Amino acid sequence: MSKVSFLGAGVWGTALAIMLAKNGHAVTLWSAIGEEIDMLAKYREHKEKLPGVLLPDSVRVTKDLKEACIGFDLIVFSVASPYIRTTAKKAAAYIPNGQRIVNVGKGIEEGTLKTLHEVIKEELPNCDVCVLSGPSHAEEVCVGMPTTVVVGADNGETAGFIQEIFMNDTFRVYISPDIIGIELGGSIKNVIALAAGICDGMGFGDNTKAALITRGITEISRLGAAMGGRPETFAGLSGIGDLIVTCTSNHSRNHNAGYLIGQGRTLKETLIEVNQVVEGVHSAKAAYSLAQKYNVSMPIVEQINKVLFEDVPAAEAIKTLLTRDRCNEYPDLDWTERH
Repeated sequence: MSKVSFLGAGVWGTALAIMLAKNGHAVTLWSAIGEEIDMLAKYREHKEKLPGVLLPDSVRVTKDLKEACIGFDLIVFSVASPYIRTTAKKAAAYIPNGQRIVNVGKGIEEGTLKTLHEVIKEELPNCDVCVLSGPSHAEEVCVGMPTTVVVGADNGETAGFIQEIFMNDTFRVYISPDIIGIELGGSIKNVIALAAGICDGMGFGDNTKAALITRGITEISRLGAAMGGRPETFAGLSGIGDLIVTCTSNHSRNHNAGYLIGQGRTLKETLIEVNQVVEGVHSAKAAYSLAQKYNVSMPIVEQINKVLFEDVPAAEAIKTLLTRDRCNEYPDLDWTERH
């Protein structure tokens, strides 16, 4: 049995906390939102977002950040991406050197263009920080539906440690050294999912969505390669796997937000209606800035930024994508090599 603390009691943190408690670990769940902890303490469930899914009696809930940071074998960062840095900064006073940390959120910090792993490392430079990602909706994990994810770590020992804690007969965990590839896949797929949702909201069909998923992973892979990620990663769970589930599921807040925009809602109206952090909105500008920094073509990401932040109509953005200059699907393929 390991002692595990979760910093962040949203749906994903709560779902994983429930799972790890059932795995036999001693789990503590913290949130900076007092009302959230009061609700979990009183009702033992996330009444609005995970109704009917009860916290095991063994899960402790707390508002005390110090209590949630000292004396744990593992600390899980499960706060939404916009709050990663502030949470890490506040926790730094209590987290000991050498602490093993796994981040389960997905995003890119807009101002610095850093991945969340890099943000945590910057605030907690003496800790062993890794990431967990993949196609994994909280609503399914918390009720034991078969799920597969990947852990990215700087060393195999830490990766194996995380794998051992999380893995069970319905939650399979792979390990990988490609942290940057895993994080980019998990972050930018949310931007592509907004595009998929917009197309669904506009009434387009399977052809459109298949094109977005396929060309979306191409864009993610291009940027990932430029930033040092491995091609295999983008063909794996945190790449195409996570992209498929986020672009096609009603559980996906990014897809659902895109759907509302496709139906004619403004971004402000959409965020109010979704009533959760829509990670793709926060990652869109950063993804496009990274594309410009590394001189990588990402036309879907570019057009999503125009729709979200420049009031370009979605129909106009789609037309722009379809009428770009003609090109080969894979420019590196040589015609002469085919004969």
